Amino acid sequence: MEPSPHNDRAGVGRDRAPTDMLQPVTKVGLVLGGGGITGAAFHFGTLLSIQMATGWNPNDSEVLIGTSAGAFVGAMVRGNALNLESFTGTGDNADDIHSFLNDRLYTRGAPRGAIRWVRRGLLPAIRQPSLHAALGSPGMFRTDGLQSWVSDAVGPLADSWPTRATALVAYDLKNRTRVPFGTEAAPEATLKEAVAASSAVPFIYEPVRIGDRWYADGGLASGTSLDLIVAHPKPLDLVIVVAPFAATEPRQGGRMYEDMFDRVGRKALSSELAVLADHWPDTELVVLRPSDVVLNLARPNPMSAAAAIPTFLATLRSMHGQLARRSVWRVLKDHLGSESMVG
Repeated sequence: MEPSPHNDRAGVGRDRAPTDMLQPVTKVGLVLGGGGITGAAFHFGTLLSIQMATGWNPNDSEVLIGTSAGAFVGAMVRGNALNLESFTGTGDNADDIHSFLNDRLYTRGAPRGAIRWVRRGLLPAIRQPSLHAALGSPGMFRTDGLQSWVSDAVGPLADSWPTRATALVAYDLKNRTRVPFGTEAAPEATLKEAVAASSAVPFIYEPVRIGDRWYADGGLASGTSLDLIVAHPKPLDLVIVVAPFAATEPRQGGRMYEDMFDRVGRKALSSELAVLADHWPDTELVVLRPSDVVLNLARPNPMSAAAAIPTFLATLRSMHGQLARRSVWRVLKDHLGSESMVG
């Protein structure tokens, strides 16, 4: 977790009003990174912990950026569906919840798109080896269940777009660029389509077609895409980053690919934090990452439905300590406390 380098100056960038006047409303940015279904569990646990500790509703964020699992949770936030029932259904036991999650995560379909994969992923990767070998790969599952999940949770909003600034990041397979749906730089898409595109993990899900383009997991470009936030017309007072795939230390006994994903995530996030500091030097920052206990439950398979609830519960416990750290709690209390939310 990185409190802002300005954490020793309460309210940087905001003039303090006299005590007999109303405080200005804090403008908050919320950035939700990728991380599979266990990453979504980490998001739910983290955001609900902040809400319980401060009374702040994450949907009050001035700007929200979501990638992959973060795109799904971002849709829940904007649809005022950040609750346990949206995430687990109404099941009474672990088997019911596991079944609910599997039904929505894993809609089977015949693998398609082999020619697309050879042309856009495999052949370019043979000429120049890279992680992009996965681009356009056929998947065992479709994203239909994800789209239905969003529709069931947020209602009509799933077929439109939030009124508050929201960017859900996917990856354009043809142009090999990230596409932040919800911005002027992206084609029109519904909320459920954008969530599906942003969450289409290569080899697991088939790519998602929107218009005449195919899209895959936004994490192929960046696990967080925090730098997009500086496109907002005015600096924000606080940016909260929840980063399931940017752990600072390797998990003991973890598999090689776990540390690889984290190293890639840390590197991208570090460069994006530098962009934020350069453009908005007075903006305060809180970055929240999974603890060792959470990592042990969320890994090695972040797409394991069975690991989602244990990850969620462990996140609630870990956030009790993380949010209570003096440097972090001062920032949250200053910006998300009752006085800062008065209009």
